[in-house]
Amino acid sequence: MVNKVNIREQTEKKEEALSPYAAKSKFSRGRLKWEEPCPIRTSFQRDRDRIIHSKAFRRLKHKTQVFVAPSGDHYVTRLTHTLEVSQIARTIARALNLNEDLAEAISLGHDLGHTPFGHIGEEVLNELYHGGFRHNEQSLRVVDLLERDGQGLNLTWEVRDGILNHSKGQAEILGEGWGDVGTFEGQICKIADIVAYVNHDVEDAIRAGIISQNDLPKSVLATLGHTHSQRINTLVCDIINCSWAVTGKGDVTKPSIGMSPEVLRETNILRQFLFDKVYYPSLTGEEAVKAREVLRLLYSYFLKHDDRLPREFASLPGDKERKVIDYIAGMTDQYALRLAEDISQ
Repeated sequence: MVNKVNIREQTEKKEEALSPYAAKSKFSRGRLKWEEPCPIRTSFQRDRDRIIHSKAFRRLKHKTQVFVAPSGDHYVTRLTHTLEVSQIARTIARALNLNEDLAEAISLGHDLGHTPFGHIGEEVLNELYHGGFRHNEQSLRVVDLLERDGQGLNLTWEVRDGILNHSKGQAEILGEGWGDVGTFEGQICKIADIVAYVNHDVEDAIRAGIISQNDLPKSVLATLGHTHSQRINTLVCDIINCSWAVTGKGDVTKPSIGMSPEVLRETNILRQFLFDKVYYPSLTGEEAVKAREVLRLLYSYFLKHDDRLPREFASLPGDKERKVIDYIAGMTDQYALRLAEDISQ
């Protein structure tokens, strides 16, 4: 009888050639519930596939990134943002000889818990729910509990850690309050998230007529580049060059994922520019006011009519408020708008 080839074991063998700082799938800290290993895919590859096939991942295509209900076809959605983060993270991980599969899985799952209407939705749910609401914590809740009708995706510790700790708040990049991630691949996702959004949000803000190319800080243009592709290339190359020690070939005693002082300074300037000119103003416009009203209406309605919650949410453990928050957080922008309209009639 011929023995079947175990492809997973061959891939795990290849991972031995990765950086000594890379997370190796064979030595994962494991899942919440033990499972028989797959004969084809490593544990991180399996996690990636579970995320891609999840309902929450599909819904990202109809969730706002920054601009609520934009009229054009080329505005970034939460899904296209996620794919850009994944591409950037994979490029950096591959160049640094880290685990590309893990970086990809974390990137694809990092925003699964984002609300409808972008950060407006996150802000409203945080105000309404007594336990508070943070999208990174909700992303972990999605993969641990909400997917598969309450069974969760049962992901590895490394992917779950990267998802939970990807969020930065308004802390400066790599500054105080930046926070820790348990793997270098998770650190890559965290910084790739910023590389993606500070660039595509500039393009969307120009497209929306909120800013012009001439409004961008001159020092940012001089250092990072004048076009979208130039800025991404500058940032990715700088991160790789400044993080070379994680390949195990540098002489730095404490390797980390970082940026050069000049590029870091200008990226923080660009990010603050976006907060001042784009993000903060977007929280107060007409569409933002409507989004807030819709979410408050939905929350109030389902608290009074929890019998109208879908079965998969009604059967979840926990209090009524938590179930309502889980339901609303998972909605797409269009679904929330339609549902609010139906309720109001």
